[in-house]
Amino acid sequence: MHIKCGFEISYDCPKPTPMLLVLSVHPSRVRDLVTPHRIQFDPHVPARDYVDGFGNICTRITAPAGKLTISADFTIRDSGVADVIAPEARQHTIEELPEEALVYLLGSRYCETDRLGDIAWSLFGNTQPGWARVQAICDYVNQRIKFNYQDARPTRTAWEAYNEQKGVCRDYAHLAIAFCRCMNIPARYCTGYMGDIGVPRVDPMDFSAWFEVYLGGQWYTFDARNNIPRIGRILVARGRDATDV
Repeated sequence: MHIKCGFEISYDCPKPTPMLLVLSVHPSRVRDLVTPHRIQFDPHVPARDYVDGFGNICTRITAPAGKLTISADFTIRDSGVADVIAPEARQHTIEELPEEALVYLLGSRYCETDRLGDIAWSLFGNTQPGWARVQAICDYVNQRIKFNYQDARPTRTAWEAYNEQKGVCRDYAHLAIAFCRCMNIPARYCTGYMGDIGVPRVDPMDFSAWFEVYLGGQWYTFDARNNIPRIGRILVARGRDATDV
């Protein structure tokens, strides 16, 4: 299956402004590109890429004073298979975890494990460890938060999302990630494209947030906002939380 993707973002800067953009397809999906992924700038500005500590492609520019439009338009190959469901995936003990997964057990800017630890254990301590526990977390977060684009706020944390009970996809992801980490399950934040393949189109298509957990020796995709397997996720970046991506 081929998926056509793209974006157009405009900024109006009062003076030259350094920018760090995380808008390229993740290196793990580059081999699936049917057409090149090139970020375009109008007016043209010099740009250079580097790979950050989480393996994401980042682009550095200095936006000129005035209006700058950033865009991309590309086609990518996808399996057309929905997110994997693996009920048998087990939860590892901490001592079994690979070193690279340990950072995803720690609290981070938007995922306050210190504030949510007692709540997490009271809600999920009696659930079956592993896949069932993560699904229970997703079910709870899906019901706890009411989705509304008008309620988006870039400073909202997992703790605030839990208390305010409203937000957008990033808030669902942050709260679910924080609960997973509290339960000693490595969880990392993901952002990318997610279209309406296989589901009724409800909202305008947009960049979206979901998360991945480490179970049974590999990373699996979960999505507390939609809470159903989806087709055609195109990963852009991963990290501890929205700070990194």
